[in-house]
Amino acid sequence: MAFPPKAPRGAFNPRFRKEQQQEHRTNQMIRVPEVRLVGDNIEPGIFPVADALKMAQEQQLDLVEISPGANPPVCKIIDYNKFLYDEKKKKKEMKAKSKTSEVKEVRFTPNTDDHDFEFKCKHAEKFLLDGNKVKAHVQFKGRAIMFKERGELLLLKFADRLKDVGALEGMPKMEGKRMLVMFAPKSQKKVKSSDKS
Repeated sequence: MAFPPKAPRGAFNPRFRKEQQQEHRTNQMIRVPEVRLVGDNIEPGIFPVADALKMAQEQQLDLVEISPGANPPVCKIIDYNKFLYDEKKKKKEMKAKSKTSEVKEVRFTPNTDDHDFEFKCKHAEKFLLDGNKVKAHVQFKGRAIMFKERGELLLLKFADRLKDVGALEGMPKMEGKRMLVMFAPKSQKKVKSSDKS
């Protein structure tokens, strides 16, 4: 009697693949004798898994394992796709909130004219309102190093212009051939970014 050929090791098994990809065990994937049910529209408690599945089917929802490590595992009867969508949305919002602020640079020379100065102030304001830090520096080339005071006055004037949206983190200081200052965003002003645009 001939046996059907054995599937090679690691052969494609769609069910196994689905279980691998899915973040939570659902419905028939839950292979424990009993589960603790929590959530809306049910009487919380410990139920045989077959009963829990039946309850989920009656509501045309999914039985989803949300705490596999508990004893017995904790499950909820929910719409799994909607649950995944909400989770994804929550993660996205958290990521947006915890967005690490970047450091944006604004460069001046000791002879920056008024028009250029205004233009750079507007950029720096936008950076700060977006929640980023701003590093402003005056670059001294060659003999321009003799005009350190001019650079310092320029940076202090810049700090005065940004005082509503940014907090100066220290007085101007020299680093090699440039003088720099750092500004941190004033968080309560972020709301007003729409007024500024």
